[in-house]
Amino acid sequence: MRFVNLIAISVLFLLTSCRNNSELSQAKHSSGEKSPDSLHFQNGYATVNKLKMYYEVYGDGEPLVLLHGGGSTIQTSFGKIIPLLAKNRKLIAIELQAHGRTGDRPTGLSFTQDADDVAELLKSLNIPNADFLGFSNGGTTVLQIAIRHPESIKKMILCSALAKRDGVPAGFWDFMKNAQLESMPEQLKSAYLKLGRDSIGLQTMHDKDVSRMNSFTDIDDELLSAINSPALIITADKDVITPEHAIYLSRKIKDAQLAILPGIHGEYLGEITTIKPDFKEAQLLIVPLINQFLR
Repeated sequence: MRFVNLIAISVLFLLTSCRNNSELSQAKHSSGEKSPDSLHFQNGYATVNKLKMYYEVYGDGEPLVLLHGGGSTIQTSFGKIIPLLAKNRKLIAIELQAHGRTGDRPTGLSFTQDADDVAELLKSLNIPNADFLGFSNGGTTVLQIAIRHPESIKKMILCSALAKRDGVPAGFWDFMKNAQLESMPEQLKSAYLKLGRDSIGLQTMHDKDVSRMNSFTDIDDELLSAINSPALIITADKDVITPEHAIYLSRKIKDAQLAILPGIHGEYLGEITTIKPDFKEAQLLIVPLINQFLR
């Protein structure tokens, strides 16, 4: 049961400034966090669906949208991999409702609403379509974008994405019923607060993430089978998303490839809670797979 509790905590939180285009400007990261390898990037805010959304843009080339996991920021999910992906692509990294520097609404979180928000943000940036990479909760959001806004997606990379309640180990949902902020990884709590956000916002984000997971319902097989965007489905062999679930997705989405990498949830991305003292970029085996898939 201890193992189940640990993976449940992980999946919850790893699934877990401009008003218009003319205000987009070169900027250093203003939160006190280091930008990935001190890369130059553009950042800004766009108001979409009555939500002030934060985003960052790195590199040049064809656009690749990055969507983080639950309880996370751009940097906690993607800080290690952004410098590698930005060598060949224009990255648009987005923080979703109630997360990071993005605002909130007096409503709960949902994957469908996140999908609609991202689609509107891209329109505001004059990006008609793009490739997508979503990690954990961000991967489930990418699935909803493919279903609700298929015109927005060219190719998609689903990293530890959940589509069915049986895609996680037995005991996960029982644990979720009593999830508490104290169980949230310290790295994620610290990253949120370093952005100038307060403990009230942290608690709100936590509670909304918990509520969303507890109310999660299966994505219908018919909707998954109707997806036309090519997909690269990635999971780890010791992930909180079971290998069987990743195989299931790879068979339901008609044009899909599957990769199962060694490690735990998010380790193949260099997600912040998985970093060890001896970490090296060469360990991110996902990068050549992504580059090959996107060619």
